[in-house]
Parts: sequence; C-alpha cells; structure tokens
Amino acid sequence: MNKPQKALSRAMAQMRSWSWLKRTYAAIFAIGFMISSFLFLTPTGEASREWMAQTVITTQHRSWAWMFVGGEKRDRMVAQLHLDRELMGTERQNFGMINVGNGHKTVKRSAEELIKVEDISAPLWKGKKMYVYDPRAIRVVVPSKSGEGERISSMVERTGAYAGINGGGFVDPDGLGNGFAPIGFIISGGEILYTDQDGSIAQHVVGFTKEGVLVVGKYTIDQLLEMGISEAVMFYPRVIANGKGLITSGDGGWGRGPRTAIGQKEDGTVVIMVIDGRQTHSVGATLKELQDLMLEEGVVNAGFLDGGASSELVTHTDGLITKPSSRYGERRLPSALLVFGNPDEYVPNNPWDGVTNIDPGGAYDHPDFLKEQAENKNKPKPSVSPSASTSATPKPDKSTEPSSSASGKPASPNTSGSPGAGSPSGGTPAGGGSGTPTAPANSAGAGTGGTASPGASAGAGAGGTTATPGTGASATPKPSSSAGAGAGASVQPSVKANSTASPGDVKLPGASAGQQSDAAGVAKPTAPTATTGGAGTGAAGSGGSPAAAANAGNGG
Repeated sequence: MNKPQKALSRAMAQMRSWSWLKRTYAAIFAIGFMISSFLFLTPTGEASREWMAQTVITTQHRSWAWMFVGGEKRDRMVAQLHLDRELMGTERQNFGMINVGNGHKTVKRSAEELIKVEDISAPLWKGKKMYVYDPRAIRVVVPSKSGEGERISSMVERTGAYAGINGGGFVDPDGLGNGFAPIGFIISGGEILYTDQDGSIAQHVVGFTKEGVLVVGKYTIDQLLEMGISEAVMFYPRVIANGKGLITSGDGGWGRGPRTAIGQKEDGTVVIMVIDGRQTHSVGATLKELQDLMLEEGVVNAGFLDGGASSELVTHTDGLITKPSSRYGERRLPSALLVFGNPDEYVPNNPWDGVTNIDPGGAYDHPDFLKEQAENKNKPKPSVSPSASTSATPKPDKSTEPSSSASGKPASPNTSGSPGAGSPSGGTPAGGGSGTPTAPANSAGAGTGGTASPGASAGAGAGGTTATPGTGASATPKPSSSAGAGAGASVQPSVKANSTASPGDVKLPGASAGQQSDAAGVAKPTAPTATTGGAGTGAAGSGGSPAAAANAGNGG
C-alpha cells in the first residue's frame, strides 16, 4: 500500500471514530466546498450562476440576483436585457403575411368550432396549448367594478366566454396588489379604456386589429389607432417577427418561470401557450423554448403577455386548468384576453372612468393575506412556564421594627415593545421600542414580592424583594398597521411610466409607481409620501416587482 492510500485509510479510520454530529458537520462542509468550487471555478458553474441570476431578475426580488453574480454584473445583465428587448420590438410587421379570411365574427359559434386545448410538456415544465381558429373572437375584457381587478374565471362566467388568459402588466406591491393599477394601456373595442402614457410614446404591445391580425412589437397608441387596432394591452417581449425567431443565442435572458405566450399563423390561427412555473411539478420555461415551439407550429409573429404568478388559462367547461404560482390561486387582474362565441355581444365598461387616484393595494388590504394572518393569530400558542411561578414563604426580618418598612427595588421594565416603523412593502412593521417600567414591588418587612406587571410572572420575594418579570409579549401589529402602501400608494392614470414590463413577475415598466429607473434599469425610489398607520410611519414601498427593470411586476 503506497503512502497516499495509507494516509487515506488512516483518515477514514479516524473519521469513523467521530461522533455522528461531527461527521454531519464534516459532510456539510465537504458538500459546500464541492458546490462552491463547481459554481465559482468552472465555466459550467459560472453559466449556472448567470442562469440563476436571470431567473431572479424576473421575479419581485430582482435585487437578490447579486448573490449569484455580484451587484456590478447584475446591473450589466439588466442593462443588456433592456437593450435586447427594445431591439426585438423595433422591426415593423408585414401585415400582408396574415390572411384571416372572411370569418364569421357576428355569427355565434360553438366552443368546438373556435378553440382546441392540449397538454404540452418538457422535462422541466408542464402547461397548456390553446388554438383559437378565428382571432376576431378574442376580446380584451376588464374588471366589472372600480377599485379592484377581477379573476379570469369570474370574467369568463360573467361574460359567457369560452376561455380566457391573463393580459397586460400591473402595479403589484409585494405580489399582493389588488389588480386595479394597469401599466401602459388597455384598448377594447377600439376604445382606450386606460393609458398612463401620451399617445406619441412608443410602447410594447400585444393586440389585434379589427381584421384579426395580431400586432406585437413597439408602437405608439396613435400608430395603433391608425392601424385599426381593436384589442390591445401592454407587454413584451416580441420573440418572432415576420417568420423569424429573434432569440438567436442563449435562452432569451429571463431564466425559467411561468409564461404566457401568444402567436399567429399565416392563416390567422392564434396559438396560445400557458406554462406553469416555480413549482415542483413545473420549474418553468425559457423564452427561447416557447419561441422554438411557436416556430414549429408555423407561427409568424409572437410575443409574451404578463407571466409569473399571473399566468393562467381558464375554460368555461373546466374552469382554471393551469396551476398558477400565486400562493392564493387565481389573481385579480386588470385585463384578460377572452374568446367569445359572438364577440360583438361583449360591450366593455370602463372601471377607470373618472378615477383620478388609483390605489394598487398591497398586504394591508389583500383579503386572502389578511385572512391568513388572522388565522395564524388565532391559533393556540403553546403555554410557556413563567420564569418565577413558585411562591415562597418569606421569613420575618428580625432586625426590622414592625413599624418600619423596607422598600424593595423596582421591578425591571416590561419588555413588551411598541410597534416601530412600517415596512416599505406594507408588511409587518419592525417591532421594538422600550416599554413602560412597571411600578416597584410593594414594600413590606416580610411580604411577598410586589404585583408583577403585565407579561411578568408574580414571584415571591423575601423582605420586599421585587418580583422577577417574565418575558413581555412583543406586540405584533396587524397588517393594516403597517404604513407603507407599496407601489407608491396611488397611481394617476395620466402618470407616465419610465419603461415597460417583463415577462415574469415584473410588474412595472422601468420601475414601480413612485420610483425612477437609472441607466442600468435598477429601480431607485423617489421621495415617497409617507403614510401613517398603526404605531409607525412607513415610506411608500416599491411596487410590483423589483424584477422589472423595467421590471414589470405578477405582475410576483
């Protein structure tokens, strides 16, 4: 046996003599060392870190991407993604490539005549594919009432539509927005229901003309109206233009996540793909994977709608048939694309008409979140033994005259804290703060300790010894006490957004309402208006998704 073998044998024998705890720590260290070496010392590991950073960038936690590639490289990646996205939207569409035919827009047709839904999957994801055989059957539908968005299943049931998918992006504080603060614009029936931009500013669009031609790319609202646009929302990126795939290297730069893609074939057939993501059964798809699938279908123009936790497909017969990554299931949305048997029957209302201040909502008013918090609060807590629960019978102090009194030391202050400042996202405020000292224990020559303050166990003390307080319960404010409203509290319909949304959970184009974006696209908060709530004042928080670097936001 050579020297290395002998050394290894001695090391193994020594390790076998270690305790199980020591062996566990050694195994964790060894595994961590190997993973770190792979990630930081090999080309494959570097590519893996970049992929993880790209995936995080399209979520509502974009700032965390620095953990994989560092802050400087993250900023360069974001800037490159913005540049690529803008370039992908610039090529003008050749509308002559699409031949929809005469169609039967005003004649009611059955679901079997209009749509077909299939399962699709790949090693890392599962989803649904839907064919819509007449694009003029697709309408943009908006919420039925002002103040909050509407779930797609509710829209389908309310309007009698055959199917529906999610539409454009929206301001989404902490992923708990109410779905009533759209980003960009919403057009339905040829009418502009909402816009936060001037008509001369080019924005990314997914929509249809009156003739049923899918429009994807970057256009101004004025150009869209001249083109005869009928239905449209704002989102990006375009991945197929005039029959060419625009992602020619890499995976598209957005990592893996839930996706909603839409494209059109030369005969007018619309192909929609909705992919589940961020779950054990389905990690999510890349942009290039869906681009390539669309090209295999013969699609000549294609782009993405809002993704992330907003991605979902609903049918009138089976309800929600995909699995959204949202913790509360279906989300409330400001817009959706629905398929109608007779699309002329749908007449859109305008829930934003006359609204000057739009509250995007957040943790403080999300019904499911508040219900969850209330249930957690009402759960029985395990009993904790008081720190000084034993009472002792004190012996009289013979050195003290019966008429004299010996004052005991005051009890320690109660540690129960008052709520601190509200968190920017409208979440749980930071607890802490000094409580009010309790009154001193009662003085007595041979008495028990004084009455304990709330949170303190009444203990016995000999000769006026004070009671030892127990642990004061920290005050946990309700979600409504946090001051931060998220996304800048309100969004004016006339406010101009800085950029556009991303195909993940990125809800805000450029940055959330109440924010600006720098050259690298990293959101920088402007001076927000502080709101008072509970016991602290919280600055208005970031909206939607830090993923948007424009990061849009779910939209998550």
